[in-house]
Amino acid sequence: MSTDEPSPPTIATASSITTLKTALSTLQTNHARLTTHLDALMSSQPTLPHTLSHLDVTHARLASLTTTTRTLHSQKLSPASTTAARLSTAVKRLDTEQRNIGATLVVVEQTATLRACILGINGCMSSAQDWEQAASYVQRAGQIPAAVIESGFAANVVPSAECPEAPGRFLEDARESLCGVFRREFERAVERRDAGGVGRFFKMFPAIGREGVGLEVYGRYVCSGVAERARGRLQQVAKRGKGEQGGWAYVQALTKLFEHIAQVIDNHAGLVQRHYGSHTMITVMSRLHSEADVQGGIVLDSWWDERGLERKLTDVKSYAYTFLVQSFLPVQRQGTPRSQSPANKDAARRMNEEHEEGGVDMKEVDAILGEITGMLGHWALYVRFLSARAAEAEVGDQVEGQQQETQLPPLSTPAFLETSALPKKIAKTLTDPFSTFSTYFLRRSVEKSFQLEESPQGLTLNLKKPLDTNSPPITSAVDDVMYMVNQIIQRTLAASQATMAMSVIATVGRVLGSDFIGMIQRKLRDESYPKAAVQGAMPPEDKIIAFLVLLNNLDVATEYMKRIVESQAKAGPQENGHTNGDHEHHSAAGKSLADLFPMGNEADNVRNTLMSLETGFTTKATDLIHDGVSVAFSQIVKARIRPFLAELFREMDYTVMSPSDDEEDSDDPQRALKSRMQAGWEALVKPLKRIMSARNAGRFMHSAVSYLSGVLEKRIWSYQGRVSEFGAVRLEKDVGDISNVAVRGEAFKLREVFNRCTQIVAILNMEEEEWDEVNAYSEQGGEEDEGTWALNKSERERARGILNDKG
Repeated sequence: MSTDEPSPPTIATASSITTLKTALSTLQTNHARLTTHLDALMSSQPTLPHTLSHLDVTHARLASLTTTTRTLHSQKLSPASTTAARLSTAVKRLDTEQRNIGATLVVVEQTATLRACILGINGCMSSAQDWEQAASYVQRAGQIPAAVIESGFAANVVPSAECPEAPGRFLEDARESLCGVFRREFERAVERRDAGGVGRFFKMFPAIGREGVGLEVYGRYVCSGVAERARGRLQQVAKRGKGEQGGWAYVQALTKLFEHIAQVIDNHAGLVQRHYGSHTMITVMSRLHSEADVQGGIVLDSWWDERGLERKLTDVKSYAYTFLVQSFLPVQRQGTPRSQSPANKDAARRMNEEHEEGGVDMKEVDAILGEITGMLGHWALYVRFLSARAAEAEVGDQVEGQQQETQLPPLSTPAFLETSALPKKIAKTLTDPFSTFSTYFLRRSVEKSFQLEESPQGLTLNLKKPLDTNSPPITSAVDDVMYMVNQIIQRTLAASQATMAMSVIATVGRVLGSDFIGMIQRKLRDESYPKAAVQGAMPPEDKIIAFLVLLNNLDVATEYMKRIVESQAKAGPQENGHTNGDHEHHSAAGKSLADLFPMGNEADNVRNTLMSLETGFTTKATDLIHDGVSVAFSQIVKARIRPFLAELFREMDYTVMSPSDDEEDSDDPQRALKSRMQAGWEALVKPLKRIMSARNAGRFMHSAVSYLSGVLEKRIWSYQGRVSEFGAVRLEKDVGDISNVAVRGEAFKLREVFNRCTQIVAILNMEEEEWDEVNAYSEQGGEEDEGTWALNKSERERARGILNDKG
């Protein structure tokens, strides 16, 4: 519909008779339409009139009921409601009065109790001097609310002729007076060494609300005992002098100090926790540790001065390691004596004597490291003990009641330990010097081991002569250095200082990589390199033997390192590191890393550092071994394999046409190929294998067999078109004999090196039908099966072409 059409006129808008008539006509039309619609609607609802009539009747009945309900409410329910409201108000008022009366009775009873306590305190303090009873009265009075004590009612009722002061003032004065009395009597008991009197008055301080004073005087008391015994031990050390024990006397003094503090905490923890609460034990431990700061610092300073560590550290840091440095300098080949010649040994001894004049004596360094390990080990136990007791005190009575069933939380260092002075003193006088001395000890051990190195005797490449040494032969330096490495790692772990342990272990790895492996590498390159004097000749026998022994050194060293790390990195069970502090031996033997490093993730971090040490050392040594084995094969054996194989096949004839040709000559060289191969191959590799370690021999044999397989494959390809059917059978047997002899006694996997050779000769001996199946399989994509064939399709076809009568 268009929106522009005019709307029909209405009566209201009509402006003329015509528009008015039009509007009336429209209205009449609409009226007729609506009337018709309503009539149709009424005719479709025949029950509507009846329903409306019923609704009118219901409305009349509801009006009657409404009137009746209003009358009932006004005459009966309204009075009852008013009565109920009045009763509720009365009940509430009665409850309020009862509560007020109860509160008043409580206040009266508390006031009466307060008056009785004040009178009792006054009586006990004035004449009887019954301090326990007086403290009991003060404790009872302390349980009364302060509002009652300070109330006006108490101020009017409690004062008496004997105690005219206000209750609050009197109680405060009584507490101060009793506190002074208890402090004085406690100090007298301490002077008399009366343990019963000490305990008696120590228990009274909490009763009068002076726990802080009680803990203070008690802490001073136990600290005085600790200080007295520590001074006595130091005096004994001073009287004894250096003597036979040397610095171990100070180790024992420090150990006894820590053990005494632990005993005091264990013996007095029950008394303190019972009367002061579990959490207050941390205050006592903090006070005791402050005394450990003082006495432990004195012990460490005395040990430092007596040992002269300041000068020794200076000497150690300035030591030049002349032998190691000179060993890595380029050598002058002219006139250089052999590594095991008497001239070299004499020079090494003279250099060793000169070096002993400088630096610090190794025995003295070893003793210092042992003393530091002992001190650090007992310090770690002391820290662990305090951490465990602090954790128990923080958990409180709940853990104490379930100590056998509930696992304590992981250990963490208490705050008073972290902020104290002793850890800083420990780091300065023990931890840092340990790292310095252990590095010096290891480098000097490596240096002396190579200075005094002794090679195994009786080694020879002559198979007719037996070896005079156990296999594998190594020099003395390996055992010496690895023994020292094991000692240093054991000591480091026994000290139970995670940060120091990771640092020292990392330093051990660097020293072994640079000095130990570096020295062997230099010897392999400069002193024992197996190079022949004339092209094509064998290198000197002593060079070959020395070279192989050095490779054994590296291989055996990796095995030693693996054992060391496995023995030290064993994981063991732990109980969150909680301990009773009983420990007399500082060795790490028999203890797991979890026991030695109970804090947080320390054990995992140290274990990872140990594994990194093994991995790094093994990687460097193995890389050098692979290079050395490759050199040994290239310089000693490689050039001899090709002539050996050529000589082996020199009289071989694979063109025979029938078996009878082979049977006519009983001296056919093919009959002796296997025996000649066995004799020649043993002459090539066995002299070297029996000197090498098992793993080095395996690496060497892999290189030798791989090269032999390559030369043999080229030899087979050279027979292209010159092999008969019966010759192919012979060739397959000869190749099998060669491969069997070469890998005899070796790993089975080494046979795979000859797969290409054996597959070539196998193709030569295939029947036509079998060869056709191989080709059909290849056409279907079977050549992709690398696990079946080492030869590709073109190589297989080339191999088939070696036969002179088959295509």
